[in-house]
Amino acid sequence: MTGKTRWTIAILAVVAALVAALLAQLRDTSPQAGGPPTAPGGTTQTPAAREHRDADTPAALGGPRERANLPPCPATGPGFSGLGAPALRGVTVECAADGSVVDVARALAGHRVILNLWAYWCAPCAAELPAMAEYQRRVGSDVMVVTVHQDENETAALLRLAELGVRLPTLQDGRRRVAAALRVVNVMPATVVLRADGSVAQTLPRPFASADEIAAAVGSDAG
Repeated sequence: MTGKTRWTIAILAVVAALVAALLAQLRDTSPQAGGPPTAPGGTTQTPAAREHRDADTPAALGGPRERANLPPCPATGPGFSGLGAPALRGVTVECAADGSVVDVARALAGHRVILNLWAYWCAPCAAELPAMAEYQRRVGSDVMVVTVHQDENETAALLRLAELGVRLPTLQDGRRRVAAALRVVNVMPATVVLRADGSVAQTLPRPFASADEIAAAVGSDAG
């Protein structure tokens, strides 16, 4: 083998190594299949939240809805005059009981309301929900307690409510539209107290251990 041939082989080997390194770098900086996209600076972007999973079709939700046996979500009454929480106007979500569309401002207008924001995977939420149900039993029709599930896994939410034996009107809000409209920090559980005119009386980003604690915290704002 001549010296010229040896130099040619060496140069080709270096070129091949550089090409392999470049290809490896391109693979490392491109989005992985099925993974989140990357921003220009390499920061991982969180995919947009969805209302519910693709698997949560009406047919798939039939069994969990039957097990949960939730009451219907509040609907616009015949005396609705266009009032309601200004921040919630235009916000629509699904009713977990039957999948119907709920115009939140119209549905809650004219009622003193406690909105309880939770997710199926949140342990403090699971501990608090029975207390919310007990509080609702105590106050009767004077106050309306509505839970807002803030995760796309609607099936898991229904099964969690069935497991806890909690039967309260529940809104499925995987995109956190209600929390965003009311400017609630991303903490769960969180409770928002609305006056009958739709204004926000209190925002309580904390868990409650009992109906007595809830009653003491909301006081006359919802009583």
